[in-house]
Amino acid sequence: MKTVIVACQTIQDELAMAMGEVGCTFPVVWIESGLHLEPGSLKKRIQEELDRLLDMDLVLMAFGICGNCFVGVTPGDYRLVFPRADDCITLMLGSAQRRKEISQDGATYFLTKGWLKYEKNIWAEYREAVERLGQGRADRAFRIMLQHYRFLGLIETGAYNMPEFLDQTQVVAQDLKLEPQVIPGSLRYIKKLLTGPWDEEFVSIAPRETVLLEHIYRSA
Repeated sequence: MKTVIVACQTIQDELAMAMGEVGCTFPVVWIESGLHLEPGSLKKRIQEELDRLLDMDLVLMAFGICGNCFVGVTPGDYRLVFPRADDCITLMLGSAQRRKEISQDGATYFLTKGWLKYEKNIWAEYREAVERLGQGRADRAFRIMLQHYRFLGLIETGAYNMPEFLDQTQVVAQDLKLEPQVIPGSLRYIKKLLTGPWDEEFVSIAPRETVLLEHIYRSA
């Protein structure tokens, strides 16, 4: 069976580690990070890549369903499988249930190395606001924006040097006035995408079938 992975660059480290641990050698097509901020752009980019794939049997999407970015997408003559996960954070935590449990003691803004390296992230936005508005006005604006958050959750996936990452995120937490918190991550969900079974945690789309909201939420 000819299989290819189409993946978000944000989880590059985690996907590489998961592939190594399960012995997966499928080729990977990377889609640049940050497009989830405009779901329409992400959907268009995903469709462009899917249209380029020829002579395939299966395409595994290492993505969350950010902003329903898969709705309206149509694969070619191959089966399309993607996780039934809100975004890549859920993939790196291991499950949607785990994400809910973590936030029970206070809303958590999650962060990974990939988010800081590739994304148009909230810390970059904060620094731009300081340059544009000045420190005081920027702090007030972000205090309102993040008023419902208590923690900055640093996901430890094991895919990168955590002490080095912690040094940087201490500065992020201080700037955003959030409590840093290291949260154990998991590659379980990503590994399951690579190996199956593709059960209720995944959406499976037949060749030439357009993805509908009903596909994503009927078993959620």
